[in-house]
Amino acid sequence: MAVNKIDAKMLAKMFLAGAKNLESKKEWINELNVFPVPDGDTGTNMTLTIMSAAKDVAAMDARNDLDMPSLAKAISSGSLRGARGNSGVILSQLFRGFTKVIRDCESIDIPTLAQAGERAVETAYKAVMKPKEGTILTVAKGAAQKARELADAGETDMEKYLSAIIEHAGFVLSQTPDMLPVLKQAGVVDSGGQGLIQVLKGAYEAFLGKEVDFSIETPAAAAGAPFASSNAKAQAETQIKFGYCTEFIIMLSRPFHSKQEKDFKDYLESIGDSIVVVADEDVVKVHVHTNDPGLAIQKGLKYGALSNMKIDNMRLEHHEKVIRMNQKAEEDAAMAAPKPAAMEETSERKPTGFIAVSAGDGLQAIFRELGVDHIIEGGQTMNPSTQDMLNAIDKVNADTVFILPNNKNIILAANQAKYMHEDKHIIVIPTKTIAQGITAVINYAPDLSPEENESAMTEAIGAVRTGEVTYAVRDTSIEGYEISQGDYMGIGDEGILAVGQSVEAVTAEMTDHMMSEDMELISIYYGEDINEEDALDLRDKVAEKYPACDVELQYGGQPIYSYIVSVE
Repeated sequence: MAVNKIDAKMLAKMFLAGAKNLESKKEWINELNVFPVPDGDTGTNMTLTIMSAAKDVAAMDARNDLDMPSLAKAISSGSLRGARGNSGVILSQLFRGFTKVIRDCESIDIPTLAQAGERAVETAYKAVMKPKEGTILTVAKGAAQKARELADAGETDMEKYLSAIIEHAGFVLSQTPDMLPVLKQAGVVDSGGQGLIQVLKGAYEAFLGKEVDFSIETPAAAAGAPFASSNAKAQAETQIKFGYCTEFIIMLSRPFHSKQEKDFKDYLESIGDSIVVVADEDVVKVHVHTNDPGLAIQKGLKYGALSNMKIDNMRLEHHEKVIRMNQKAEEDAAMAAPKPAAMEETSERKPTGFIAVSAGDGLQAIFRELGVDHIIEGGQTMNPSTQDMLNAIDKVNADTVFILPNNKNIILAANQAKYMHEDKHIIVIPTKTIAQGITAVINYAPDLSPEENESAMTEAIGAVRTGEVTYAVRDTSIEGYEISQGDYMGIGDEGILAVGQSVEAVTAEMTDHMMSEDMELISIYYGEDINEEDALDLRDKVAEKYPACDVELQYGGQPIYSYIVSVE
C-alpha cells in the first residue's frame, strides 16, 4: 500500500537516515573543496551540524516519544546550535524554515512538503547577507521549486514526488559549475549542494523502507587531541571546588520569562559554578558544577519535565576530556576542564569584552596580550559551532561583547549566535583572517561607543591584506596554476598568489604580490612546522627587500599553515 503521508515516526527515520548518509559521504564531500588545501571541511561541518540534532532525535525515537512538535523542535534547535561553517549554518537554516511549517501538523502531505520547502529556502536565503548562486542555496531552491511545481500539478504519489525532487536537485547541482567559474576551473560541483543531496537521498531510502543503522555515535576525537599530564590531572583533582558536572534539559510547562531565567541562574550560582542556562522557546538547557546535583534538579522540576539528565563525578576523572569534533563533546570538554585564568569569566561586570577564534598557542597568546577575554580554539582546521559561540558569550562578563571570527567560514555561525543571545549586546566584526582580528583589537578605543568602535574596527580591517601558506593535498589546475600534491601554495584574500616546492620561496613570492607602495607594515606569523631560525632568515630577506617597511616576526604556532603574512 502506497504511503502518501509522513508521520512523526517516519520523519524521524528519514532525518536520521539522511544524517547517516551524509556522515558516510563526508570525506568525499570534503574533497570537493575548490582549493586543494588540507582543511577542506564542508562535509565535516555539515555532518557535525546535522548530528547535533540527530542525537536528540535518536534519543526520542528510542524512547518512542515522538510527535511532530517535539521532533520539529529537536531538529531545528539541535542543528541551529550545532551549526558550523557557512554550509552548516545554511543547512541549519533550511531545517529551521522547514520545521516552522511542519511543527503543527499531525502528518505531512505533498502540499505541506511543498510549503515547507519554500519556507526552508526563504529562511536560508535571508540568513546570508549576500547570497551567491551556484551553492547549496541554489540546489535547495531548485528542489523547492520542483516540489511546488509537482504539488500544483496534482501529484499524489509521495514516492514519485520525492524521487522527482531529488532527481531535479541533482540536475541543479550538476549545473553549479556553470554558475561559479571557480567550480568549473577546479572541475567540481558545489560541495555544500552535494551534501544536501546526500541528506535527501538518505531520507528517501528510509522512506522506501531500506534498512538503515539509525544508531548515532559520538565521532572519534580529532587527531592529535591532547591528554592532560599526570601533574595536570593531579592539579585538576585538587582544584575542583564543585565535584559534580550536572546537565539536563527542561521541557517547559509554560514560557520561561526573563525574570524566571535570572532567578534560576541566581539559584544555580548559589550552589555551584560554571553555569550555562540556554533558553530556547519551550526548552531550557542547563549545565552546572555543584556538590549537590539534586538541588539543581529539584529547582528545574519547578519549571517543567526534565530529560537528558547527566551527572559526572569530576573528581574521579583522571584524564582531561578529549577535544572532540562533535559539538556535544566539545561542550563537555570546555565545561569540565580547568581553564587558564585569562579565559575565565571576570568577577566584575565590565562595559566591553572580546571573543576571538584562533588556533595555535602563539596566536592565542597574542590575542590574550591584546586584552581578549575568551578564545575559542579553532579556525581553518576546525570551525566552531554556534553553541561554542553561545558558551563563550556566557563566559565573558560584559555588557557589550565583540566577536572576532577571524575566518570567513565562521562569520555566519557568529552572527547566528548573536541573534540567539538576548542578555548582552553582541557585535560581530567580520574578520576573515587572524591578521584582521589582531588589527581589529588594536583599533579598539575605550572612549568610543560600541557603535563607533564597530565602525572604526570594520574600517581598519579593510586595509589589511593577508596571505597564508599551506600545502596541496591533490593535483589540480586552478587560476592558471598547475598544482601537484605536496606543493606549497600561497593563498591571498582573492585567490592563489604563488605555488612552488619551497615554503620560503612561496612565502616570499606571495608577499611580493600583496605589496603596494603605500604599505608600511609587514607581519609574519610562523607555524608549528617552522623552526625559529628559518623564520628569522625569511624575515631578514623580506626586510632587506622592503627597507621602507617595518617587518615583524612572531611565533603563531598555527597548524597546517606554515606562514601567515599580513601587510598594511
